[in-house]
Amino acid sequence: MKSPRILIVEDEAMIALVLEECLTDAGFTIAGVAGRLDAALASIAGGAIDAVILDANLAGVSAGPAALALTARGIPFVVVSGYSPQQQAREFAGAPCLQKPCRPDALIEVLRGLLPPG
Repeated sequence: MKSPRILIVEDEAMIALVLEECLTDAGFTIAGVAGRLDAALASIAGGAIDAVILDANLAGVSAGPAALALTARGIPFVVVSGYSPQQQAREFAGAPCLQKPCRPDALIEVLRGLLPPG
């Protein structure tokens, strides 16, 4: 059985590294890490991802276009942000949202809930 491929979209390098370690330890495959919107959009367009961890703000730029691209492709995502859901752009509406800092086990639980069983 193949492990789910997760794209991490996070502009803080240390947070991205911690996420990579946690996800790998939990049995996920890291499909890539994108710290900027253009890199995120390129990774999303490239496919080969099962779910995404999406920071709502990438170095002062809204990740809303990435959320729209994911929604258009039917790729599930979880928003991990310092902003509350009420403070986020409407492109993130409907996606699960975890407030930074979040517990790794909570993030892994949400990711597993986004993916089909198996």
